[in-house]
Amino acid sequence: MITGLLGGFFIHTKYLKGKEIMASVSSPDRKAPLERYRNFGIAAHIDGGKTTLSERILFYTGMIHKIGEVHDGAATTDWMEQEQERGITITSAAVTTNWKQLPAEGCYKLFEGENFQLNVIDTPGHVDFTAEVERSLRVLDGAIVVFCGVAGVQPQTQTVWRQASKYNVPRICFVNKMDRTGANFANVLNDIRTKLGANAATVLMPIGSEDNLRGQIDIVNQKAIIYSDSDRLGSTYTVEEIPEELKAEAQAALEDLKERVANVDDELGELFLMEEPIDAPTLKAAIRRATIANLFVPVCGGSAFKNKGVQGLLDAVVDYLPSPLEAKTATVTSTISSGLDENGYEIFEKKEIIPSDEDKPIALAFKLWADKFVGSLVFIRVYTGVIRKGDTVYNPRTRKRERVGRLLQIQANVHTDVDEVFSGDIAAIVGLKNATTGDTLASDDFDYTLEPPTFPDTVISMAVEPLTKADQEKMSNALQRLSAEDPTFRVKTDEETGQTIIAGMGELHLDIIVDRLKREFKVEANTGKPQIAYRETITKSADHVQGKLVKQSGGRGQYGDVIIDMRPGERGSGLKIANKVVGGAIPKEYMNAVYAGLNEAMNSGIVAGYPVEDVEVDVVDGSYHEVDSNENAFKMAAIFAMKNAFAKCAPVLLEPIMSVEVVTPAENQGDIMGDLNRRRAQVNSMEHKGSECVLTASVPLAEMFGYSTDIRTLSKGLASYSMEPSHFEQVPPNLVAQIVKARGGNTK
Repeated sequence: MITGLLGGFFIHTKYLKGKEIMASVSSPDRKAPLERYRNFGIAAHIDGGKTTLSERILFYTGMIHKIGEVHDGAATTDWMEQEQERGITITSAAVTTNWKQLPAEGCYKLFEGENFQLNVIDTPGHVDFTAEVERSLRVLDGAIVVFCGVAGVQPQTQTVWRQASKYNVPRICFVNKMDRTGANFANVLNDIRTKLGANAATVLMPIGSEDNLRGQIDIVNQKAIIYSDSDRLGSTYTVEEIPEELKAEAQAALEDLKERVANVDDELGELFLMEEPIDAPTLKAAIRRATIANLFVPVCGGSAFKNKGVQGLLDAVVDYLPSPLEAKTATVTSTISSGLDENGYEIFEKKEIIPSDEDKPIALAFKLWADKFVGSLVFIRVYTGVIRKGDTVYNPRTRKRERVGRLLQIQANVHTDVDEVFSGDIAAIVGLKNATTGDTLASDDFDYTLEPPTFPDTVISMAVEPLTKADQEKMSNALQRLSAEDPTFRVKTDEETGQTIIAGMGELHLDIIVDRLKREFKVEANTGKPQIAYRETITKSADHVQGKLVKQSGGRGQYGDVIIDMRPGERGSGLKIANKVVGGAIPKEYMNAVYAGLNEAMNSGIVAGYPVEDVEVDVVDGSYHEVDSNENAFKMAAIFAMKNAFAKCAPVLLEPIMSVEVVTPAENQGDIMGDLNRRRAQVNSMEHKGSECVLTASVPLAEMFGYSTDIRTLSKGLASYSMEPSHFEQVPPNLVAQIVKARGGNTK
């Protein structure tokens, strides 16, 4: 039972065998009540079959009447020209459709005959576009994680899994491509358990594999679902008794399912220990509770491309993934401090919000997109309340109000005007000029913010310049719009050369950006060679390091004096500052200037001028002049103190290391490993799957340029690879001088 109070409106929720009995929190104007919503994303490693699955979901739910294939560039959710040409997903695409569980003899379903609204987001699998997955999972209540029936758990699968865990998103696994040669459902299930650490069990087991894939076994109901190979593309199926030769395997899977759910659900655990009979309604309700609590992961098998298993997967989505009312409660944090705690840190009040159409609206802007027909779109997830066309929304970050010009329901690249959107909806607003990714949109003076999605740092950069001077302003405006859309795309101007530098998550990421400049913004541009985003850090400590600015040239001078202690911080901690000044050695009114100087000094290290990471600084002492001291003087003194401390703390250069997975025919394994060793790789594992060998290695990004061409040459085009950012490591001393020289620095 859950109870909640927000804005004077009380809601009361009960659960009975997995079905919600809700108080009236839904407006009578909405198409489906809030408890009949399922907001979920589809995520996986690249080429796992996400977009193919999305297309089948749209077909079987009646949203589209003809299936478009990825390899033909005709998939609904891959609508960008670049996606259609490359056969990959680049931007997440949102679609809304409906699903009703159909009755089937001998099969119990939790919500049979009830209409559900499905808000689905198809996400990219390529690591260069991981920000799209991150911001989608931030606003979704559930996810289908897709696995290849041959490859199993792959590097980007692990990244997606970590992202879903970060936002406590309940998951269902779909083992796809069971029609492929070498597909093995049991191996993938074992991978999910061992490599991802998931408490997973089968709910829909594929019948057969490769060319013999015929359907699924419903483990809970102990029935066989046989899909037709008719012209209706698998939309017809029959429910039959389980074939005799599979009954023992199906019964074993049922016992495993009961045991794994009983281990995490008290209600089912009691029945299991007492050896009481457990019927399908009881087991399904327990699976639902455990899945929503992120204690269990249901696993389904099938083939989206061969149209086998998608309807069963949709039933599982409805049965086991949460509605917005059951999902993790959203929390808002005040932007105004309510005082200080015992350690001197500011306190910001937190509140939980509960979905209801009766309350004032609160929404999160999770994506921006520049549409050439509509203009700037702000994608939102409404957490509570109703937003109507013509309303004014308040942004706590800017403390400004803006008018909602239009509201759109998004179907990939097709936009439908709507008059209002309700709690639980995913939609887009036209007309907001000051919103950015992660902004909270609310009513009145609601100075609270929802937790924004977080994004990784860029790992690669390159110079870009327009072909003609006339395009300079056009290019600047275009890059500004693209960086507003994509939080992992950064633009800056090199202070020494005056060049425009663009930075992103990989070569493909920047290639797509340059292509979009040309196609969407009509800007032809030249690009330089990609550059690595190195970092610097320190390896030793230094105490009582002084930074002092004294200038006297007649009249009022400049005086600032800052003394600091510096030591290495934990990996990923950034800059931590502690104020340990006593006796007013540095007046309080200058401390903000000192902090600003310390932060600014982190932007450029002394090895090669790259940003510095993971440093702890204590401001311990200083001095001031009654007349000549000012904020600028103390800021400069703090910068001098940091630079002096860097020199004493044994600074080193760090380079980005990529986690690389190579899948190669066994006969090419030796050549591939030799090439990786030449690239300073550290091979972490080697696994044989049939006739293929899977290598995982940690390789410096600097050594991976042009690898796609080299690997094709070494394997006669038969090997493939994928990579994702892993961590930073110290650059070998023999290479530091080359990097410093390339930056135009002093190698001495």
